[in-house]
Amino acid sequence: MKSRKDINREYLERVKPAGVYQVKNTVNGKVLLGSSLNLEGPLNRHKFMLKIGSHTNKSLQKDWNELGSDKFVFEILEEVKVKDDPNFNLKDELTLLELIWLEQLQPFGERGYNLNKRIREA
Repeated sequence: MKSRKDINREYLERVKPAGVYQVKNTVNGKVLLGSSLNLEGPLNRHKFMLKIGSHTNKSLQKDWNELGSDKFVFEILEEVKVKDDPNFNLKDELTLLELIWLEQLQPFGERGYNLNKRIREA
């Protein structure tokens, strides 16, 4: 049987998914588009910040407060497919996905909560 230490090490060493996600308002269709080299972190952080009422995106927080948490979905749109290639660069691949999804969703103004094209989080 694995020790707690082994289980913790395996958890920390596992490959974390990188990719693009959205927080979507199901009432008006507005989205907050984001990306990360570790998708688990930002999605959890957005949920937490909205729940405690201190999200940095005031427009998103206002809609959350008015409509309620059940009117929002948090979803991963696409994960970077890691290639077994010496020239593979995770950050470059993520940048490409960001450009594709920004172009597709245009999450600005009436269509979204994004304030600029810089969507990557740690």
